Amino acid sequence: MTPDRFYGLDIETDTTINGLDPNVAAVVAVAIVTASERFVIMGPERELLAATNAVLAGLEPGVLVTWNGARFDLPFLALRAERLGVPLDLELFPPPTAADETSRLGIADDGAAQREQRFSVRGRWGVHLHLDAFAVYRADVGNTLGLSCGLKALARFLRYEPIEVDRTRIEDLSPDELEAYVASDAELARVLALRRYPAILNAVDRPERFQPIFQ
Repeated sequence: MTPDRFYGLDIETDTTINGLDPNVAAVVAVAIVTASERFVIMGPERELLAATNAVLAGLEPGVLVTWNGARFDLPFLALRAERLGVPLDLELFPPPTAADETSRLGIADDGAAQREQRFSVRGRWGVHLHLDAFAVYRADVGNTLGLSCGLKALARFLRYEPIEVDRTRIEDLSPDELEAYVASDAELARVLALRRYPAILNAVDRPERFQPIFQ
């Protein structure tokens, strides 16, 4: 898979209630960033989810890059779509075993591998595979250097300039500010993944042998 087929994805959720809980909070923005285009989707949630699916269906087969998406973005989108009856091409698969994570991410500590296994899923969106770049960085850079592998903290450490807002007050952002913020995070996820190319290809989800949770 070539670098131009890496697509960054990020979501923002309704923080007027618990924005971390897909049982109560809506998705308010989705960004998909390619090597040459930026798609930011906002508006009523049903239309937003359907439009996200349509954008991804129109892209050449690639790797969908998220930051902590195995724990947050993909499960959140899947549950919201299920609740609203919006069909998505997104499939989620059971978490890998601790042994799989040790091999895939190069984790030497069995305890760390078990923690990754406990909370993560694997995913595929139509013709696109999924890569959670956060898991890769946390497995080596985070454990070795003791760095926070939050997206903004790591981006600053690597001399990028992320857009920063009060993440607990997304509702205070203007539409233009929200668009810039969610697109910035999607772009950062993509750029940070490509810093590790081609070795990071080993960490791409390979869920073929599992039965999906959502389909």
